[in-house]
Amino acid sequence: MSATDREQLKIFAGTTGRALAQSMCDHLELPIGQAQLTTFPDGELLVKLDEDVRGRDCYVVQSCSDPVNQNIMELLVFIDCLRRASARRITAVIPYLGYARQDRKDEGRVPITAKLVANLIVTAGAQRVLCMDLHAAQIQGFFDIPVDHLTAAPVISEHFRRIRGELGELTIVSPDVGNVKVANMYANLLGADLAIIDKRRHSGSKVSVKNLIGSVDGTTVLMFDDMISTAGTVCEAAAVVREHGAKEVHVACTHGLFVGMAVERLLESGIRSVITTDTVPVGSRQKALESKLVVLSVATLLGEAVHRIHHDQSISALFTHGAGTKR
Repeated sequence: MSATDREQLKIFAGTTGRALAQSMCDHLELPIGQAQLTTFPDGELLVKLDEDVRGRDCYVVQSCSDPVNQNIMELLVFIDCLRRASARRITAVIPYLGYARQDRKDEGRVPITAKLVANLIVTAGAQRVLCMDLHAAQIQGFFDIPVDHLTAAPVISEHFRRIRGELGELTIVSPDVGNVKVANMYANLLGADLAIIDKRRHSGSKVSVKNLIGSVDGTTVLMFDDMISTAGTVCEAAAVVREHGAKEVHVACTHGLFVGMAVERLLESGIRSVITTDTVPVGSRQKALESKLVVLSVATLLGEAVHRIHHDQSISALFTHGAGTKR
């Protein structure tokens, strides 16, 4: 980074974005923006900037994971603080967007909360959004500002390319029909066969796995999804492929939420390893998964995107290595 960049480009971090923002700044050789986040006894939040941002290009990194509502509110307050401090441009860097699964009315009398969250971010004062592996690609259209939608596929695929020789005969299994495009991309990258699991969702926490389309007999199975939440889907899917003769099972996702009984399910399952990224901070409960968990960093990818946005350069080159998106 040049001296001008160090003066004009500022990257700040919310509570859930501190580690990732620091890694992004290390990659860019840039000091992290200084700010104080104070929570009052009644739960209200105050953000105070410790440096001048007037006329500068500012980025605030915040992952909207658990507690989702609190972290979204913190992001909104941070954006409003930057706007009122006269930042020239404010970009919300949201590695994981909460409420992204509520992206449509799939039954009567329900909200489209992903659109509401998009409206709130725009109203707060964000002029651009940088995010990663949205649950549904059409959420980009919910924002009335430019959205740069990255994918963690280059990071995840590079990990598996490094260990490709250890995996032997390989089958990529899509855990649901909506993820076939992504699974097919990984199959092409890794020279593997493709199989599909027919999954039916009954509620936010209950799914059932019905059928396996394709063969996994005698092969190592890799399963990819945008997120692992309660782990019900991947654990049921792992049981199905093992029943059909899979030698071992590895699962990978961009967003490792690991909520509810996820950790216990993954530990008790026959899954050999769980690969995720640092879009969501690894908490104390996830540390119980250390024997199976591999956490890859997307800091370089996000840092490169920030560098290109700051210099008004195209970031489409970052998309060319991507997996496409679900649905």
